Amino acid sequence: MMAFAHWLDQNLDTLIDNATVRLSQDEALRSEVSEAVGAFYEAFWQSIRQNNIVVLNTILIDWVESRSAPTDDTSTELISVLMTLKQVMWEHIKASNNPFDAVEFLLTSEQLFSEAVVYLSRLESENILVNIRTQLQKAQLRIEQLDKSKSNFIAVAAHELRTPLTLVEGYIGMLSGNAIIRANQDTTILVEGVEGGTKRLREIISDLIDVSLLDLGIMELYFQPIWLRQTLGTMVRNVEKTLAQRKLEIAIEEATIPLQPTYADQDRLMQALQKVVMNAIKYTPDGGIIIIRGRELHGFVDLSVADNGIGIAPDNLSRIFDTFSALGDVALHSSGKTKFKGGGPGLGLPIAKGIIEAHGGTIWAESPGYDEERCPGSTFHIMIPMREAPPDDKMATVIKSEIIAEDEI
Repeated sequence: MMAFAHWLDQNLDTLIDNATVRLSQDEALRSEVSEAVGAFYEAFWQSIRQNNIVVLNTILIDWVESRSAPTDDTSTELISVLMTLKQVMWEHIKASNNPFDAVEFLLTSEQLFSEAVVYLSRLESENILVNIRTQLQKAQLRIEQLDKSKSNFIAVAAHELRTPLTLVEGYIGMLSGNAIIRANQDTTILVEGVEGGTKRLREIISDLIDVSLLDLGIMELYFQPIWLRQTLGTMVRNVEKTLAQRKLEIAIEEATIPLQPTYADQDRLMQALQKVVMNAIKYTPDGGIIIIRGRELHGFVDLSVADNGIGIAPDNLSRIFDTFSALGDVALHSSGKTKFKGGGPGLGLPIAKGIIEAHGGTIWAESPGYDEERCPGSTFHIMIPMREAPPDDKMATVIKSEIIAEDEI
């Protein structure tokens, strides 16, 4: 070992010169390359003398850290440099030593170079992984920023649209109440058309605002005692006109719905249920039926909304709750909000999902598949927590105070 170290010490300058010429054809870079090659061979010599590869590993660490943006190819490049330095050393060993010393020196250098290759490969792999993690973190941060910007844009746009829409609604209301306008049938039809359009626009703006509130996590819920049977009954009355137009039927299996109350936001929960039912109406052919039943579980009730509509393809079951995820070819959709396969912005189910999850529940869909001829149908499961008290202590105090005040009256 010491004989090899002595040989290295004597031949260090020659090794550096030969390796520099082999590694760099550019005269301008020769000085820089020579310095790096010299540092490597000196570290190699120190590792031989001390019988410790730590000194050489330090040089390899510098090699890897000098790479500002490692890629899959940099490991191969650095190992190629290492192999060139090894080749230069071996050629000089074989040319300047007797066979016995040459074999000993080659075996000693081979062990050290093999360990260096393994260590360099590990360093490069770790460095690439660190770089990938950093890039992924930056990409994730960018995605979060874009999502927030999108939500903020939707919120601002929706709020800005409210003001001119309110003006339009006000003028339409004045026209609707005008006796002269009402006396002319053609004008009345036009006014009613504009009135229906502004109402639909109001609904879309409200949905956009709700999506923004849910995305930003700032939708406020006011928990109070509610009874699911009454909530479902009110929801069905809200869609009776649509059901009549489409000749659809809703059947609520009341015996399966819990009698005891739970704490929830009455308006928001009914909004979520209505969104799910409207989705079932949209994708169920005229004359179909929608069945709502409950199943009591520990701490929850599983409300299922089952239809005999066209169903959902397996690949779309997870997508239907994504914002703006209207499925199918938009050009083939009818323009009506509740017509069979009617188009829409794809906000109903995402809003329903957000409201249900804000209540501490969950929602998912099941379907045998998509088929417009056989109509296999789909079933939406809505898990609603059955609470004996509101989740927020402050709200519980407010409700308790209201109950006491009512009792005193």
